[in-house]
Amino acid sequence: MDTAPEVTAKPGLPRRQVLIAAAGVVVVAATAGGGYYLWSKPEPINLVPSSGEVSLSELMTPGRLGDMELGDPKAPVTIVEYASMTCPHCAHFHETIYPDLKKKYIDTGKVRFIFREFPLDPLAAAASALARCAGKEKFFPLIEAFFAQQRQWAVQRPEEPMFAIARQAGFTRQSFEQCLDNREVLQGIDDERTRAAQRFLVQSTPTFFINGKLYRGVMTAEELDKQLAPYLKD
Repeated sequence: MDTAPEVTAKPGLPRRQVLIAAAGVVVVAATAGGGYYLWSKPEPINLVPSSGEVSLSELMTPGRLGDMELGDPKAPVTIVEYASMTCPHCAHFHETIYPDLKKKYIDTGKVRFIFREFPLDPLAAAASALARCAGKEKFFPLIEAFFAQQRQWAVQRPEEPMFAIARQAGFTRQSFEQCLDNREVLQGIDDERTRAAQRFLVQSTPTFFINGKLYRGVMTAEELDKQLAPYLKD
C-alpha cells in the first residue's frame, strides 16, 4: 500500500480526528485503484536477502518507545520484524506463519522475536498506537486481533470497528480517544519508522532481520525453517 496523502491538522483539532480523516483518504484511494491488492489473498513471497549492511548493535538498540518482544532474551536467534498494520502481506504472515513460529521457536526458547512498527499510512499508525497504549501484556494479542480483522477496520469509516476491537483489550471510549490523541506515542512510532528507513534500509513491509541479516518479503514456513536451521545446530 502506498503512503497516504498528507492530511494536516487544523489548530485545535484532535489528533484522533486527523488520523481518522486521513484513514478515509487512504481507503478511498485503495478502493479506487488498489482495492484488489488490498483485499485479495496475498501470495507468499520468498525472502530476498539484501546485500546492504546495517549496524547490528544499532539495530538491537530499542527506539524511544522501547521494544515489544517475546521469547528468551538469550535465545540463539533474534528475529526483528518491521510491519504495517494495514499491510495485507503482514496480516497474511501473522495469520498463517507466525503461529507456528511462536509454537516451534519462540515458546521453546530458540527465538527472541521483536515487533517494530513501520506504518505505511495514518490508519496503520493509529492501530499501532492502540497496541502500544494497551500495554506490554496486551500488545501482541491486540496486534494479532487487528491483523486477523484487518478487513473489518481498514475501511472508509474505521473508528467504530477499531474501537470494537480495542474494547476487547479493555479500552473505554475515553481511553481509546486519549490514545489516538497521544502525541508522544504517535511521534515515537513515526520516529521508529524514520529510523528504520534511514538506518536499517527498510523500504517495505514486512521486512525481517534474522540475527541481523535483512530479508524483504513474506516468510513461508519452509523458508523460515531453512533460515533458522544454521543457528540452531547443536
